[in-house]
Amino acid sequence: MELTQSQAPQAQQTYTPAQGYFKRLTLIDWIYAAILFGASLFALNRYGAYMDVYEKAILLAAAPTFSALGWHWKPVRWLLPLTALLALWSISIYGGDLGAGDKKFFLKYMLSSQSAILWMGTMFVLSTLFYWLGLLSRSPFGASVGSKLCWAGVVLGVTGMMVRWYESYLIGADVGHIPISNLYEVFILFSLITALFYLYYEQRYQTRQLGAFVLLVISAAVGFLLWYTVTRDAADIQPLVPALQSWWMKIHVPANFIGYGTFSLSAMVASAYLLKSSGYLADRLPSLEVLDDVMYKAISVGFAFFTVATILGALWAAEAWGGYWSWDPKETWALIVWLNYAAWLHMRLMTGLRGRPAAWWALIGLVVTTFAFLGVNMFLSGLHSYGKL
Repeated sequence: MELTQSQAPQAQQTYTPAQGYFKRLTLIDWIYAAILFGASLFALNRYGAYMDVYEKAILLAAAPTFSALGWHWKPVRWLLPLTALLALWSISIYGGDLGAGDKKFFLKYMLSSQSAILWMGTMFVLSTLFYWLGLLSRSPFGASVGSKLCWAGVVLGVTGMMVRWYESYLIGADVGHIPISNLYEVFILFSLITALFYLYYEQRYQTRQLGAFVLLVISAAVGFLLWYTVTRDAADIQPLVPALQSWWMKIHVPANFIGYGTFSLSAMVASAYLLKSSGYLADRLPSLEVLDDVMYKAISVGFAFFTVATILGALWAAEAWGGYWSWDPKETWALIVWLNYAAWLHMRLMTGLRGRPAAWWALIGLVVTTFAFLGVNMFLSGLHSYGKL
């Protein structure tokens, strides 16, 4: 059968997957990427003299990474500029004077790091309440408000972390560091990562019913954060201990907490799966297939990042302590977490593990993960003792 003239050009036009992907990008996508690359080059030009080669590499890699992320998940295109503008506004109000945080209204009550992080916690707790209101009352309005409050918590939390980074340098150039060095800071990081991954799945699966479950673990983190702040003055910015004065921290810790966050998310989805499969809230939750898929994808992403974090941690240990592995309690429990989820994925892929056994396993995994994340710091000591409560 011969092609007509109008059909021939169309039949001859083929695209590779990469060409097809780039063809779908809009002008706004390219403008967004150009702004990121421009910002990276500006920062490199202005502050490159203060960076080592690794920090320059991280800065340059950030532009294509966040460009691709913004192309894949559109909300990132407004989240990054908005948090950058809020952080820059806060920095401009400070004017190089750390004492301005207690004198100027917007800093004291909104845009200083402590204020923004307290607002973050408030937004997450309110989000939890509205998600549950929406779930129990079958109210789309309640779930919609819960989603917006969760986004507000993310915006304020990211802004607070960026401002805290700046505040550390106002204390002193030798004190300044990326704010992921102690339990206070990593609990904020954990909350933000878990919320962002949840919001991604919320949009991908077009369901808000899971927010009631996932925000529970974030609210628990916020509760710990509040207790830790009040009882231990944890919000105070302290100089880095020598072991943490390394560029490895900038990549090891975020990769680690992507793992912790997604493992926790999978456990809360597993709890929803168990409720639905037992007949509770069955008509208000997504299908078992959707719950199973979210649980599997969250564990897969978390396992990949946790594997990278474990390798990076071994390389960091070799540089700091002279050996890749020392069976320190933190290292040992990180290995236990890794083996637990490696076994879960192996059983999933090799034997088709699904249903209630997989959900129970993911839920019990939260206990293992929590002990590795927090319990080791509370009850055990070792080379990672700088993270003790």
